[in-house]
Amino acid sequence: MAELQTFNIIEEITRIDGTKYREIGNLLHNGQAEYAAEQGFIKEVRIMKINIPHSRNVEKYEQYINTNFEIPQMVAIDHWTEWQKTPEMDQVIEAILAENQLA
Repeated sequence: MAELQTFNIIEEITRIDGTKYREIGNLLHNGQAEYAAEQGFIKEVRIMKINIPHSRNVEKYEQYINTNFEIPQMVAIDHWTEWQKTPEMDQVIEAILAENQLA
């Protein structure tokens, strides 16, 4: 069984086509994103905020991601997986961004 992830950073990820999205993650996720950018799987990643409060919304998002996605425990990944969100999770992310003055 994979280790459950706790999220504490907000990142901005630039896809290959130049579009951007914001993701809630942790240092493992950020390391994977940095590696993915070096390998050309994504264009860029930048940390927007670290040590975000562990709010109820962050807990909801952690539960969703940990339930629906396999998170590799290594940085050297062979592809980038953008976590697909439900409309409810899109709203949770927007709430997290608002809680952290990034909306």
